[in-house]
Order: sequence, then C-alpha cells, then structure tokens
Amino acid sequence: MGNKRERRRFNKEFKKEVARLVTEGRRKVSEVGRDLDIHPNVIHRWKREYLEDIEDAFPGKGHMRPEEEEMRKLKKILADVTEERDIVKKALAIFSKHPR
Repeated sequence: MGNKRERRRFNKEFKKEVARLVTEGRRKVSEVGRDLDIHPNVIHRWKREYLEDIEDAFPGKGHMRPEEEEMRKLKKILADVTEERDIVKKALAIFSKHPR
C-alpha cells in the first residue's frame, strides 16, 4: 500500500497566526507552507477565512459564527410557531363544525 499521511488538525490560534503572517506581508505563502509542511492552498484558504471575519474566524467543528447561530435559532422559532399555528387552525376547523 502507499505511504498515506494521517490528516493533521490545527487549532484556531495556529491558523490565525499563520494567516496573520501571510496577510501582514511578513512571509510568503510558499515560504510558510514549506517551513510548516502545509500545502499553500490550505494557507490561502486560511487567509481568506481570516480576512472574511478576523474576530470569529475558524469557529471549529460543530460551532457557528454568532450570526449563523442566531439565524439557526430564529429559523427554529419560526418553525415552532408555524407548527403551533397549523395545529390551532386544524383545531378551529374541527370545533367550528356544528353538529346537526
């Protein structure tokens, strides 16, 4: 079988520091990639994500940015309220029928 590398994981602080290095122009992406043995495409992606939202970049697996979390909560509330409304409509239809 081939010499397959195990996937490495990098924490938020490490990614931010690498992105900061190449963003502030102190080091070239190719240089940093060679020194850290990280493919330049990965560093470019980290840089892009870092520049999109410096404060909340790299939220981590299972975590969302604050605005995404708020949107998720609002969608859940809307779904609950819509379901409650539909139940009330059905109940109103059932109870509004007059027996003959």
